[in-house]
Amino acid sequence: MFIGDREIIEAALFAAGTPVDLATLKELVSKKKKTRAIVLSLIQEYHKRQSGLDILEVEGKYVMQVKPEYADQVRSVAPKELPSPVLRTLSMIAYHQPLLQSDLVEKRGNATYDHVKELEARGLISRSPEGRSRILTTTQGFAEYFGLKSSDPEYVKQKIIELVSEQGQTGLDKWLGVKPTVGVTMGYLSLMFLLGIDNFKVVEPYKPTEKDILRIKDVSKLVISKGYGEKVAEYFNGEIIEVQAVTFDDLLGTIEKLSPLGNKDKVKAAVEKVSELKEQYLSKTLGITTRVKPATDMVARLITDMKLNVSAGGLLVAPDYGLSSEGVDVSSGADILVPSHQNAVDDIVKRVCQRYFVSYYVTDNVTDNGTYNGTDNGTDNGTDNGTDNGIAEKDFKV
Repeated sequence: MFIGDREIIEAALFAAGTPVDLATLKELVSKKKKTRAIVLSLIQEYHKRQSGLDILEVEGKYVMQVKPEYADQVRSVAPKELPSPVLRTLSMIAYHQPLLQSDLVEKRGNATYDHVKELEARGLISRSPEGRSRILTTTQGFAEYFGLKSSDPEYVKQKIIELVSEQGQTGLDKWLGVKPTVGVTMGYLSLMFLLGIDNFKVVEPYKPTEKDILRIKDVSKLVISKGYGEKVAEYFNGEIIEVQAVTFDDLLGTIEKLSPLGNKDKVKAAVEKVSELKEQYLSKTLGITTRVKPATDMVARLITDMKLNVSAGGLLVAPDYGLSSEGVDVSSGADILVPSHQNAVDDIVKRVCQRYFVSYYVTDNVTDNGTYNGTDNGTDNGTDNGTDNGIAEKDFKV
């Protein structure tokens, strides 16, 4: 029976189970100069086949492996070479590298010493002296073992995140020893400090560039404005937390949603302060008889909460952002402009308070001084300095 070079190379890649370099393959065949051409031909053939196997080039070496789409189905019969605890230790090293062995032991316990010895013996990690401890990093052998195209630490980290994320939101914490990172827009950034949420990063999920999307994929929870969840879910598969902060009740609801991520004492203090501000501001709306007309649903919710009288001929109250998403100028002709998230202050508590200052301008002589802009943060140039009702600048801070 004739056995050709092509068949020998194919059999060698199957038998090896790990990446094989070109020099090794050349030693197995008769026509050594054609070895690379044969391998590339096999790569193309396997790529086109309707089979469960693939041949890949990994940093100058070649490996035959199960195609990713079939990996889960055959996992139960694949050799379990690394026990789960050892694999978890390896995941943490890969993610946090370069990692001090002493820090790893602190996270994983004393059994880690045995894990590290096994991983080093297998050539998956390397150790180098660092003071009284050791610095741990993954090796080229790690990349080959897992069929990665590169051993670069940043590339390895990204692939680890992708693999671990498939196990759900507990994956990052369980396997990598990190707290879930919260992605937050600039509009809700002040909430992170207010509630003591430390592990966060600012993202742009509404009109993201490719760079923004990559940044978002590095978080496990995403805080966005209500109504954008379906759109964002097109490219983000983590937990989406939709919140809003038009009214004090909205803000309290948002704080409740985010409370599991925050500091218990800071959350409690925030709830108490916002509840106090709500009571103070709503007490000023009692007895107002002036009629108003809301220009948008957002303003209508605010006016309803303040229990102001609504009439088709009332003072027109509108948000200050001008053109809506439909291209309509909702601010045109308004008697009173309510600050929207686009033009309001960064502090979310102050932002809500600003909106309730509408009640100070809904009076019988509101038009004597022209249109109220709503962005004076409660100091309307002498009409009301915000202190006669016990609500001063300091009251905005929690």
